[in-house]
Amino acid sequence: MKFAVALAFNDPLHFLEMARTADACGWDWFAVSDHLVFPERLESAYPYAEDGKPYWSTSTPWPDPWTAIAAMAAVTTRLRFLTNIYILPVRNPVLVAKQIGTVATMSGGRVALGIGTGWMKEEFELLGEDFRGRGKRMDEEVEVLRTLWRGGMQEFHGRYYNFDRMEMSPVPKDPVPVLVGGLSDLALKRAARIGDGWIAVQHTTDELRELLGKLGALRKEYGTDAKPFETVVACTDAFDADGYRRLEDLGATTLTTVPWVLYGADPNSLEQKKDSLKRFADEVISKFKG
Repeated sequence: MKFAVALAFNDPLHFLEMARTADACGWDWFAVSDHLVFPERLESAYPYAEDGKPYWSTSTPWPDPWTAIAAMAAVTTRLRFLTNIYILPVRNPVLVAKQIGTVATMSGGRVALGIGTGWMKEEFELLGEDFRGRGKRMDEEVEVLRTLWRGGMQEFHGRYYNFDRMEMSPVPKDPVPVLVGGLSDLALKRAARIGDGWIAVQHTTDELRELLGKLGALRKEYGTDAKPFETVVACTDAFDADGYRRLEDLGATTLTTVPWVLYGADPNSLEQKKDSLKRFADEVISKFKG
């Protein structure tokens, strides 16, 4: 089992010190979330709340994920970075390939791309992108990214994106893993079909057992079950090493958590968050690394 810290809702000015601490005490991943803007009047329903309303304010900071990752990678040596999740279909895949390819190259390959279709129609309208066709467009964007990251002269002729032979440089030495987030049947099928992994939201152990079982069956159906596959989960009823081992037995490969919440620390205190990172590493991560 590997362990990831969810950075959402944190002060971006805390990121570098937190990353240094996590890098030193054995954490595997930092997971960075993504939104472009929040409108004053939001019509889109947030899919993970019963009332459809986000539980954060419009002034909550959402730093650009790849800028933040580049900064944290520059002050660490082994910590890896994952987007959880990056709203791919609101962006041009050539620009995304360039940005991520550069960060992957300069960080020594310590990045993974977690993607989702997004839920906020207003972000798509702001950038002039079609919201309704975002799922199919995202599938093709993943093809574009992987094509450009192969290096050398490449061309692509799809339904949404089309270009003749050209070369992008630098490109990652190794392929950037693409993990698919989402709970719908379409999202699970997409993860099984084209993903290098799947990213969950918060679930109970029993819910994860069902979802991971369904995902495993889909991977067998698509003939992708032999290749490496990351399953990044967050669990609402596992709080210690024994609970995390049960998740590992179900097929989870990475647990995402927020240790300062787990220990009741002040989320606005950088020092308390650093202490929480160290405490979790001592009490939990060390039992898996040994």
